[in-house]
Amino acid sequence: MVKEVISTTNAPGAIGPYSQGIKFGNLMFVSGQTPLNPATMKIAEGDVQCQAKQCLENIKGILESAGTNLDNVLKTTVFIKDMNSFSKINEIYAQYFTKNQPARSCVEVARLPMDVLVEIEVIAYIP
Repeated sequence: MVKEVISTTNAPGAIGPYSQGIKFGNLMFVSGQTPLNPATMKIAEGDVQCQAKQCLENIKGILESAGTNLDNVLKTTVFIKDMNSFSKINEIYAQYFTKNQPARSCVEVARLPMDVLVEIEVIAYIP
């Protein structure tokens, strides 16, 4: 198997020394996505729900560029600035993962890049 770097304009370009995603065999590892709009490279305007939606849209773009989609996500990790936002993020999350939801971890962190409110990473299967 060969490690393949996945890059797409449907998600923000990396802002550091990392790849948007790595395809390895039939697995796809997506780096943590912040709520940057890929067209403007600005943080999505609005509350934590707007930011969560942008994170998931970025993930969706990366997965699709690798030949998979949100239905094939096996595991997510959600990093949030305030655990009090958990239920609000869940409302958006449930719109993207409607059936056979992936395993998930959610942790509150002291700070995220660019002081965003949420960051999400995933591991997916490529059929």
